[in-house]
Order: sequence, then structure tokens, then C-alpha cells
Amino acid sequence: MRVVSLVPSLTEAIARSAPGVLVGATDWCTHPADLDVTRIGGTKNPEVDRIAALAPDLVIANEEENREPDLEALREAGLEVLVTEVRNVPQALRELTRVVEACGGVRPRWLDEAEEAWSALEPPSRRTTAVVPIWRRPWMVLGRDTFAGDVLSRLGVDHVYTTHADRYPRIPLEELRAAAPDVVVLPDEPYRFAPDDGPEAFPGLPCALVSGRHQTWYGPSLSEAPRALGEALRAALR
Repeated sequence: MRVVSLVPSLTEAIARSAPGVLVGATDWCTHPADLDVTRIGGTKNPEVDRIAALAPDLVIANEEENREPDLEALREAGLEVLVTEVRNVPQALRELTRVVEACGGVRPRWLDEAEEAWSALEPPSRRTTAVVPIWRRPWMVLGRDTFAGDVLSRLGVDHVYTTHADRYPRIPLEELRAAAPDVVVLPDEPYRFAPDDGPEAFPGLPCALVSGRHQTWYGPSLSEAPRALGEALRAALR
């Protein structure tokens, strides 16, 4: 089995669950750190010719991470493309099972642990409102129907723009401040918010600096996400 992955979180899942099948991955596939495969460009600009030259049995993609014209070009090159859709935690767990099976792997222990971690969550004692930027210059935030939004919701966090018409709307900073959320959640990806890059834009508001891998990745990190995100949120709201 030869597999190319165009999705960083799925790259990690495949590497952990079906060792040896990956022959190509994007430049953004950073986990596992010792992954030694051919790099085929970014998630939004994969090099179709290089992928085809690897002669994969399967290319793994995602309907949000990857562009349809690129996926169609891969199909026209005669390659089989498995496209995942992940908008919430239960769907992520189902799609991860499908990907592992498609790559010839056996159900991994980490997937059981992820299911256990999320099913064991106690109902939150109170709900918290949040603004969740994912980019600045311009400011963009979580909107409707996103995996990251569902992750936070299960931890008791309701982001302000959950009913916005766009999934990742551009919102002026003044409007974000005026929303007066209980907390501003600042992940370190896709934009790398940091203690000195992000919180200063929201004076007077608690800011939770969180791991983007735990907030947005669907893979082995799912088993750690409830604890890691919960700790960061509680620290900000003390």
C-alpha cells in the first residue's frame, strides 16, 4: 500500500496507525516529527506531477483543507482520492476509522482513547462565550459549522459567531472587542498567536492561548484535547 496525505492531522493518524504506507505528505505535515517521506507542496497547492510520480494507491484529502480543482487534477491523473469531511467530533472519529481502514491499518489504541476522552466529558457547569480568532491582518474568526467550534462547544465554550453566514468570517477588530466575550481564544495555528502577538489587541479581556493542534487537528491529538484545552481555558478564566 502506498499513500499520499494532503492533510496534516490525517498524516499523523496514518503514520501512527499504518506504519510504512505513507510515501508523500505536505510541507505542513509536521507530525510525527521524524516522518521521512517525499514532500509534495502545501495543502492548497499540492504538486500533482510529483504526487503522480510517487504512484500512490490512494491520496487522502479533506473537503476543507484541500481545493476541489487540485483533487480533480489528481483524479484526472488516474489517482484514487479519498475525501474526508469533518465538521464535529463524532464525524471526525468516524472519518478517522474510515481512513485507517482504507490505508490497511488496524484500529489503533489512540482512536479508542480519543472516543473515551470525549464520551467521558462531564456536562459543563456553565457556558462561556468566546471570540476565536484564527488570523489577523485581516482578523478572521470561527463562524458556523466548524470542527474547532464543535470542540469548544463540547467544553462549554460558545463562540460569538457560531450562527454567522460564513464559516470563517472577517470581522473588524473593533467589532470583536465590542462583542465583550467572556474569553478570547487564541490558537497557535493557522496564525501563530503568542503571548506578545494577539492578547494586546483585546485589552481588558481574558485571553486563552491554546494549542492549535488540540483545537483543530483530528487525529491522535484528539485523545489529549479535552484536558489540554480545558486547562488553558480554566487558567484564562481564573
